[in-house]
Amino acid sequence: MYARLDPGDHARAVSVILKLRGETCDVDCLYCFEKRKETPGGRRVDAAQVHRLAALFAGRPLAVELHGGEPLTAGKAAVADVLRALAASPNVVRVSLQTNGLRLDDAWLDLFDEHLPSLEIGISLDGDTQGNSWRVGYDGGPVYPRVVESLRLLERRNRTTSVICAVTPQILGRAAEIVDHLASFPAVTAISFVPCFDSSVVAPTRSASTRIGTSRVLQASAIGPSGPAWAITPPQYADFVLSAAVHWVRAGWFRKIKLDPVVSVIRRLRGLRTGSCHFDDLKCDHIFTLYPDGRLGSCDELPWPQAQLARLPLLHSQQDVRRAQDRSRLLADAHALIAPCTSCDYQDTCGGGCMAVRRRYSHADLGDVYCDHRMRLVDGVAALLTQPEHPEAVWCTRLRWRPHHPNQMHDVAAFLRRWDDPFAFRQRARLCTSDVGNINTVGLPGVHEADDLDPRHPQWRDGIEPGIFPLVQAITKRWGYITYDSCQGHPATPDAPQRSPSVGILPRDRTEAAVIAAGLCQLATRADDALPPTFRVELGRNLLICATTGNRYPVLDLRLVPVADSSPNDYSAALPTSARLLAELINHAEERPSGDARCRCACPPPASEPRSFDSTEVRQ
Repeated sequence: MYARLDPGDHARAVSVILKLRGETCDVDCLYCFEKRKETPGGRRVDAAQVHRLAALFAGRPLAVELHGGEPLTAGKAAVADVLRALAASPNVVRVSLQTNGLRLDDAWLDLFDEHLPSLEIGISLDGDTQGNSWRVGYDGGPVYPRVVESLRLLERRNRTTSVICAVTPQILGRAAEIVDHLASFPAVTAISFVPCFDSSVVAPTRSASTRIGTSRVLQASAIGPSGPAWAITPPQYADFVLSAAVHWVRAGWFRKIKLDPVVSVIRRLRGLRTGSCHFDDLKCDHIFTLYPDGRLGSCDELPWPQAQLARLPLLHSQQDVRRAQDRSRLLADAHALIAPCTSCDYQDTCGGGCMAVRRRYSHADLGDVYCDHRMRLVDGVAALLTQPEHPEAVWCTRLRWRPHHPNQMHDVAAFLRRWDDPFAFRQRARLCTSDVGNINTVGLPGVHEADDLDPRHPQWRDGIEPGIFPLVQAITKRWGYITYDSCQGHPATPDAPQRSPSVGILPRDRTEAAVIAAGLCQLATRADDALPPTFRVELGRNLLICATTGNRYPVLDLRLVPVADSSPNDYSAALPTSARLLAELINHAEERPSGDARCRCACPPPASEPRSFDSTEVRQ
């Protein structure tokens, strides 16, 4: 989950953030984290440093971002020298520029076209006029109108751009409005929502001058005893992103706009890698920051000077870089922070998050708050990916992303066809029973291969463990859904851990998936009062892998798990009746779940009619 830099690995890329002018900038955003480092400005990263960097990481792909402060304050001649040096370096595979957009003009774009036509441009813009309240000049005046002019310029020049939008209280509750506004600019093809998790900021940024400018007065007035007015909490960020994701699908913007962190989560859910270090294992050990005075450090979001590794002239090889990393107490802390993630259900999708932010929350004993919001993002996006025609499912708090491994079937498509075909050939199943009641092909405790049965199979009743059969029968007969897995629950053995009663449901299509999800949520709500106090219903989204094709099928799992303070004896005593009680809730309900069913969680009303959405269309 956190890959260390391997000097012998020539395949994995590293990223270098070039602070072309350090913290020097022509605007004075109140929340700027770079200026809080109090790094000296005025100097420039030059071409010689670029060549040295490329040589230092020779043989390894190198992604470079021109950053600041404001990188364009370096001037056209200096930027041209840097671009030429980057273009001449064969291992530089990607170059991007992150700018506030104020200085962009035709001359700058001509310079980019001449020296590095592949340069990717990113603009910092926090939505609409209100959202950009914290982005001001040194005079305290707004910069938003000038950034809009730059977006129009990029449109005229047939250039595209990505937008980094800081999520502050000024845009909370207005996710759809902000997405529509940013997406209305034809040049914008990607939006990345980044959170202002700045509650730890307790003092204004120091000024090098004895005269305090208007912008710094505004900043000081925005910082109170509970933190700055621009800060938000992780739950607020998760709600905002999920609201944006719902609108992104409903309005059809997914066809034009890449929306992050939503696309990053989608890629991880589909088993793909992502370029975001917050969701990938290439974290702080593969991200470097170079300042004009030659200081090379780790990610620029980590605190400085602790993040500094060495002076660039003193590094002669990647082994030198690795040795500097090994001496870094800050990176050691980052590795320790992610250690608990290796036992988390969300490790394959969350990726551990941002080490700089986790460090701040961990020091404030709020690590669980940070992790909870990451899980909430994954749960919501998993719902959106499974049932995009019903995006309100992102608000369900019962259905969580709960993968279990292995979860595989020989031929899922053939199983789906056979389930509804009374004339299909059904091969004789291999049914063996373990000493503790497991029915599988080998008759052993634990997770082993089991032949796939349907209700028309002559061995259907014999192939379902008796303790779970009433619930399977209710789901398949009363509800009419397809079960792909079931377990009556088994005690622990020397060779296998304890297993809880469970049933896995395989939706026929996305519409049925939405109905099943709502029905399971309603069932779990009713079960809260009906089940013995030693049990609770746990609902999960998961993926079933087809061994024949490798395709992944969204599935829904119901599990009866013991509550935290229940004793093993109480659990065992209640085990025989738990599945039967759930079956009775299904059989005695007035009707089966329908297309109009809604879960019992608080769902905001849909903002508009849904558009057809296919996850394979998502901009990657």
